[in-house]
Amino acid sequence: MLHMVKLAVGIQSIEDLARRQSHQTPPVDDLDGTDATGMPWFRTRMYPRRAAEIVDGGSIYRVIAGRILCRQRITAIRPDTRDDGASCALVVMDPEIIPVSPRAMRPFQGWRYLRPEDAPPDLTANGHTGDVLPEALRNELAELCLI
Repeated sequence: MLHMVKLAVGIQSIEDLARRQSHQTPPVDDLDGTDATGMPWFRTRMYPRRAAEIVDGGSIYRVIAGRILCRQRITAIRPDTRDDGASCALVVMDPEIIPVSPRAMRPFQGWRYLRPEDAPPDLTANGHTGDVLPEALRNELAELCLI
């Protein structure tokens, strides 16, 4: 298993990411016979050489406002073509957005591989099943280096 990490450009919060994904139209064609309706997706120029490892239980971790804040399980990766005819990869994700323990990350282009041992834990991990902090409060506490 392997993960990916990618900047969520133009996204200000986890709620903003969920809102944008809810308005996303499905890709033009189906996913090898699988209906993609309602599944969030993105296209990326470079096809991951280790795609099989990623689809085998991996997630996309999102950097929002300089911190990794959430993840979504990746359900499919396949070759695709952009509207301008350029080759790309289509990455399809599970709609559930899982908050993770915030971790600072500097800006970068594209996406990066993320090993499971380097991935931040889910906020509901380690038996913590109670309410998590509201994102705005969590962000403010992180800026003050209190969490």
